[in-house]
Formats: sequence, structure tokens, C-alpha cells
Amino acid sequence: MKYIKHLPTILLAFLFLFAGINYFFPLAPMPVMTGNQKAFFDLFGPTGYMAVIKTIEIIGGILILLPSKRALAITMLAPISVNVFLFEVCILGAPGIGIALIVLNAIVIFQEKEKFKSLF
Repeated sequence: MKYIKHLPTILLAFLFLFAGINYFFPLAPMPVMTGNQKAFFDLFGPTGYMAVIKTIEIIGGILILLPSKRALAITMLAPISVNVFLFEVCILGAPGIGIALIVLNAIVIFQEKEKFKSLF
């Protein structure tokens, strides 16, 4: 039972590490992009923006596994999670994994609430 509390952290780390590593070393095929999604990635692709975000995802995914750095990792990964959710809602028109990312972030923030008390 004491290991169940680590499950949201491990899931969050896996999702971000997989997404980041998959960008640089394609392990899973990317779905075909059309419409607004294609326009969005055509705009940001050549700028190097996605490479920076994916690097932050990898760093955050590693840091969140370290209990002493978990709050730092959440401050890096929570805005990315919100961005993923907004991309799905505004551009794709339907929520997907973004909801799971936000829920997992919220659970980890709640678990680490002592570290965030000084912000409030």
C-alpha cells in the first residue's frame, strides 16, 4: 500500500520521458497531422521550439523521480501539461491525454503540498 502513493509520480515521469525521448528518437509512429494541427506544427517545427519543450520534458521526467527535486519538476511540467490540454481542446477539438496529465500533476502537487505552502 505504501508504494501506491508513488504511482502518479511514476506515471507522470513515464509519460513525459516517453514523449520527450520519442521526439528525438522515434520509438512510436506519429499519427498523420491534418488541418489546424498540421498548421501549428508547421509553424513551430522549424523554430526549434519543440526541441526545447521536449528537452524540458526529459529533464522534468528525470527530476520528478527524485523526491528532493519533485517540486521543481512539477513547476517545469505543470505548464507543459496545461499547454497539452489547451492544444487538444483548442486545436484538435477534443480533450485527450491532457486531462490525465493535469490530474496526475494535481495529485503530485497535493502530495507535495508542504513544499508549495510558501507560494500561498
